[in-house]
Amino acid sequence: MVSKKSTLGLAVISAVLFASGANAEGESTLDKVKKAGVISCGVSTGLPGFSNPNAEGQWEGIDVEFCQAMAAAVLGDKNKVKYVPLTAKERFTALQSGEIDVLSRNTTWTLQRDGTLGLNFVGVNYYDGQGFMVKKDLGVNSALELDGASVCVQSGTTTELNLSDYFRSNGISFKPVVYDTYDATVKGFESGRCDTLTTDQSGLYASRIKLADPNSAVVLPEIISKEPLGPVVRQGDDNWFNIAKWTLNTMINAEEFGITQANVDEMVKSKDPNIRRILGQDGPKGQGLNLNDDWGYQIIKQVGNYDESFQRTVGEGSPLQIQRGVNALWTDGGILYAPPIR
Repeated sequence: MVSKKSTLGLAVISAVLFASGANAEGESTLDKVKKAGVISCGVSTGLPGFSNPNAEGQWEGIDVEFCQAMAAAVLGDKNKVKYVPLTAKERFTALQSGEIDVLSRNTTWTLQRDGTLGLNFVGVNYYDGQGFMVKKDLGVNSALELDGASVCVQSGTTTELNLSDYFRSNGISFKPVVYDTYDATVKGFESGRCDTLTTDQSGLYASRIKLADPNSAVVLPEIISKEPLGPVVRQGDDNWFNIAKWTLNTMINAEEFGITQANVDEMVKSKDPNIRRILGQDGPKGQGLNLNDDWGYQIIKQVGNYDESFQRTVGEGSPLQIQRGVNALWTDGGILYAPPIR
């Protein structure tokens, strides 16, 4: 029989371990990852452009490349990642339990998730939001031209509520065509049951390339809700949280200062103090993150800056052909902004 005093002592030890980011063996996440020689990364069960196995069974996508960037920073090799496919229902439990070290799975940052699940959102690697896809022959270029249109939408979702709010606030009408599942909603759109399909824009682009004729449909530019997607780590391990956070910030800063995979070796010789700090030549280097001084260099050399990753996975170099839009740098009319490395 365990005494109350012993139980209290165990609770205190557990609290201390959690607060220090340690597991039952007293290891931090960084210690665990270095010991294992691999980062365990939670991804989706398959969302093109974000995390999806290709024809050769290799994982690819913007969320996958974030995990590769972390592996490059921590282990010096972007390939040292174990991908763990997770459903929406499984993803948070897997992170909370320690089954995975980081969750990079098109996950929306919300107050409830950030404040009640024992998790920390690293930042936003893709600003998403609800949008509309229409048949190209409809000749529509804006959602504001959809007055009187029939709209395929999944029932019982915030998508349905956002749709109603958007049309009402703009003084236009629509005819809802409601389905119980998203797959049925897409099939309804493809079969011509409605003029437009609505869900998160990332989902629209992924659905578009699965159509029998992807060129028959176009995604409209309007975004009518906020869905900031980003990587997630457990609370209680500030060092690991900082590593994940500054991995993303490094990719964004590298784009802003024009550092690419192709020119990074030349950029190491730059006299610009901002570039030198990003590449670990000056400034904080690896101090404070418990990483090698070249961790930023490794991220860019092996994976690239944010734009390179975006274009390769969801942008112009991918089947999705997504425009940067709000995901452009703040200097280019978007809202992507990273704190400075200094």
